[in-house]
Amino acid sequence: MAAQEKPDVSGSSNVSRSARRIGACRLTNAREADKARAGRDRTPVMTFVSGRDALAPTFPAAPDSPPVEWLVADGLTDYPTALAFMENRAAAIRAGAAAECVWLVEHPALYTAGTSSRPGDLIDRRFPVFETGRGGQHTYHGPGQRVAYAMLDLRRRRQDVRAYVAALEAWLIATLAAFNVRGERREDRVGVWVRRPDKPRGAGGAMAEDKIAAIGVRLRQWVAFHGVALNVEPDLSHFSGIVPCGVAVAHYGVTSLADLGLPATMHDADIALRAAFEQTFGPTISA
Repeated sequence: MAAQEKPDVSGSSNVSRSARRIGACRLTNAREADKARAGRDRTPVMTFVSGRDALAPTFPAAPDSPPVEWLVADGLTDYPTALAFMENRAAAIRAGAAAECVWLVEHPALYTAGTSSRPGDLIDRRFPVFETGRGGQHTYHGPGQRVAYAMLDLRRRRQDVRAYVAALEAWLIATLAAFNVRGERREDRVGVWVRRPDKPRGAGGAMAEDKIAAIGVRLRQWVAFHGVALNVEPDLSHFSGIVPCGVAVAHYGVTSLADLGLPATMHDADIALRAAFEQTFGPTISA
């Protein structure tokens, strides 16, 4: 059974080497953008501290656990298919019949509504809307955004939802670091944010910030599913149909690697995601 296979050590090494190459490139236009922003913004950098920063940066499984199966879907995956896959796989994990799994997909343009969603946050129903049992509010999925569905057994790891969310954030922050992007947590906002000194400030001079990655999870008998979404090169105008994650503040927006001047491919993002996942959660094996 796949769950009994040994970790793909050579594959993991290749992932790490590829991720280092991504980091080494640093993409010249991103460097130039950093220089331009530095020239415009002389304000001292503020340090933001989140309570989740104090939690352990890794979330490993028990020593006897098999590696996490790593799958990448081709093309676009419709949302009902993704939801059915997650439900079935999570049930199999709970029953001890399947290994943990991370599944990378792209969706056609759609909105999902989490358990805390407010009807007024759906501004324009331009795309299909799916009610979902994950935590959080409204979010957008579509081409150019990498969704990573993580089906993990917290009974083998740590039965602590807050620590798990912090580990998902750490995974995304490490992924962004491969592209020389500094992602950060915020105490009052789940997800990963980047500072935008090149954008207009908010009331009182607060620096503009954009969300680059979203998190939404659901747990059933300590098996987690749903996961994270990283904006690689989506159409950012599609987010205007909702109040993303319920955050309606003028100087808080959304961004992507492409919007930050980083022409990364989805394959580049996948390499970085896998390397960072292994740092945070442990070994993977291609399935």
